Amino acid sequence: MSQSKKIETLAELVRERYGPDQQYDVLDNAVVRHILKHRSVRSFAPTPLPANTVQTLVAAAQAGSSSSNLQVWSVVALQDVAHKKQHAIWAKDQDFVRQAPLFLIWLADLSRNRLLAQVPEGVRIDGTDYLESVVLTAVDTAIAAQNAVLAAESLGLGAVYVGAIRSHIRAIAKDLRLPPYVFPLFGTAIGYPADGLVTHIRPRLPQAAAVHHEHYDASAQKQAGQSYDQTLDAFWKKQGIEHPLWTRHLATRLGNVSQSGDERYALREVLQELGFPLR
Repeated sequence: MSQSKKIETLAELVRERYGPDQQYDVLDNAVVRHILKHRSVRSFAPTPLPANTVQTLVAAAQAGSSSSNLQVWSVVALQDVAHKKQHAIWAKDQDFVRQAPLFLIWLADLSRNRLLAQVPEGVRIDGTDYLESVVLTAVDTAIAAQNAVLAAESLGLGAVYVGAIRSHIRAIAKDLRLPPYVFPLFGTAIGYPADGLVTHIRPRLPQAAAVHHEHYDASAQKQAGQSYDQTLDAFWKKQGIEHPLWTRHLATRLGNVSQSGDERYALREVLQELGFPLR
């Protein structure tokens, strides 16, 4: 089974999440501890999952909040080896997609409501045509997926999100036979962590960079970024991984994307091809 540093106290969890220089008084209960223990798993054992895993994770996902109870997401469960292999290639050839016994592809789905709506005379279903509805589907789908991941982790499983599927939205939409008004948002690879895998909690930005009181205030962000550079650099060194400073990583990840040819950065055009007017 996987190995990770055994963390017993809430204070230890907070220290792992933020580094030793940041101190926060966090209210303690089992749910808070479970959430703070989250870490991504990118290497999976071939151990089969329980037969009711998908049903359990979808039940947890559907327990998430839904704007106006519109329920504007769907999910495709991939378990066939050959099918996962192809999607691993589309997901930047990431091997953990092949390894994981379950790969969930989360869909923003406005098609179902257009199909099921009982429309009174004089009413035209045009709300699905606007950018607001695309944003709404993304929010609701992310809420659902996070519920599923937390449920998976509570069952001893590991998970990692895969946004790289948006690099090949057209191919994936065709492969999954998606109707108009549906597009793949991200994937989640799920399985038992690989034997001997050592996992650690990756630190996050100090709260001063993310929390604002009454009004947005960026005055603490430079200092918080510098502090986080040091904390995350210490984390990478502990892992034995050479990694650029986080503030430099931002430029690497976000710079010159228009020249990348990645479909993620032609999303408006791709979504319009998939039937979203985006008014």
